[in-house]
Amino acid sequence: MFYKRIIPYILSLVLLGASILYVSDREKPSAEKTAAVNDMITAVKPPEEIRGVWVTYMTLDVENESDKEAAFKAKIDGIIDDMEGANLNTMVVQVRPFSDAIYPSRYYPWSHILTGTQGEDPGFDPLKYIVQAAHEHAIAVHAWINPYRISTGDTPSELSGDNPAVKNADMTVEVNGSLYLNPADEKAIKLITDGVREIIEKYDVDAVQFDDYFYPPDCGDFDAEDYEAYCESTDSPLPLEEFRRDNVTRMVQSVYRAVHQTKDNVMFGISPQGNLGNNEGLYADVEKWCSEGGYIDYICPQIYFSLDNPALTFEDGLRDWLDMEKHEGLSLYVGIPAYKAGTDADSGTWLDNDEILKTEIGITRESDADGFMLYSYDSFHNEDNAEEVENVVRYLNTSV
Repeated sequence: MFYKRIIPYILSLVLLGASILYVSDREKPSAEKTAAVNDMITAVKPPEEIRGVWVTYMTLDVENESDKEAAFKAKIDGIIDDMEGANLNTMVVQVRPFSDAIYPSRYYPWSHILTGTQGEDPGFDPLKYIVQAAHEHAIAVHAWINPYRISTGDTPSELSGDNPAVKNADMTVEVNGSLYLNPADEKAIKLITDGVREIIEKYDVDAVQFDDYFYPPDCGDFDAEDYEAYCESTDSPLPLEEFRRDNVTRMVQSVYRAVHQTKDNVMFGISPQGNLGNNEGLYADVEKWCSEGGYIDYICPQIYFSLDNPALTFEDGLRDWLDMEKHEGLSLYVGIPAYKAGTDADSGTWLDNDEILKTEIGITRESDADGFMLYSYDSFHNEDNAEEVENVVRYLNTSV
């Protein structure tokens, strides 16, 4: 588990604190050293059990608010209040949904969700506020990124001139009306890696998380020219499907290295689809990432099924992930679908009772998993999910 990885860090903090206590009056620590120690003391310590919630870019949208900074900060404060009330300790917040950013970036334009116009400076740093506010309440922050997506249909409605897709259109592809960075393009891999490194350098996030989008679904033969060029330059080329998996895996490995070269106490995780077979169509080699070191620190499959889903039950889906070979130190968190509670999803089986989410969390805790994440925060304020969420909150406040 992740907390084990920072034991040396905690021990060094204790020793440093002890040394400061014994400094003589003539050798008082400098203001710089004192500030550094205070930063270490106030850093969020990763918990033994991750109890997380995903916060989407839609939740953070303030483009129609008159005072956008005040509205954004009020949203974050409200999320933190609700998390504390539910005894949750990890906010997984979408900081880069469309090759744009909710922080000032050298590589990506400002997100349209902040002002209504991509590339327009909102006049404040949203991610800085998120990290500061969350850490003040001992809540960890995982910076959630969609690595390849540039636009989906009409979202965003217009790309800014400093969007990487506009500046370097040759590393993009259009598939089914949506725009993506080309996974086969080395420039795209470098851009994604540099963008993650930038977040780690500038902000004290506790982790970076990629979601379940890799190769575009139903991608057809958009990369035919890339594959042909690869085959011509390689003595023993991989088959097309392995070529695609390798492109994604090289990107994942590049990001992992960048994270740990920058700050080794920051985790890099991925939240793939909960049905193992679905990841094959996205060319996400989750088995490799989990079984071999050097790719990810945690995996959080989206096991978004009810207890009696006829296609795949929650317990069967979880068992597939528990049985998977894992490298030493890999943490397994479980994505749980709060958004489905009280709806007719999964052939209506979410209507069986109002304790399905609570039961799934209980099953997760009885397994070898290291925690869970709820999708998404909006379910805390959705009438359909109300009874289920109330039962979860009650359970988490009496069982932790």
